[in-house]
Amino acid sequence: MTNSTKPSSSFWVISIIALLWNLMGVVAYLGQAFLTDDMKAMIPEDQLAIIENTPAWATAAFALAVWFGLLGAILLLTKKKIAKTVFLISLIGILVQLVYNFTMTNALEVYGTSGLIQPILTVGIGIFLVWYSKKCADDGILS
Repeated sequence: MTNSTKPSSSFWVISIIALLWNLMGVVAYLGQAFLTDDMKAMIPEDQLAIIENTPAWATAAFALAVWFGLLGAILLLTKKKIAKTVFLISLIGILVQLVYNFTMTNALEVYGTSGLIQPILTVGIGIFLVWYSKKCADDGILS
């Protein structure tokens, strides 16, 4: 028998938002992974160069971040304690990808300072989801 605390309505709202956020990440990853020639023609040349020259390990970090994020959100919705570990793996993927993007490319020059908004938001949400899933596990919501 497990001691389980009934989740509040905010738990469900946060979990659903986490699922939607991570689904958007998966769509972004798939969109980049399966760029057609027509899609490439619409991307500015300097941005396309960054995408096309991304090494496999950085692309793998992107994949890890989004797929583990999606899995973490599903595990959170199903109230599984392993969600916190899965979100942590996702956060590591986010950080590895961003280290590549902002230290090994000219992404900041290409996208400008406004290009920092999405990465900062992504890291912030990643940290929040790790913290929140740990808090839910500690509170007995996750088993």
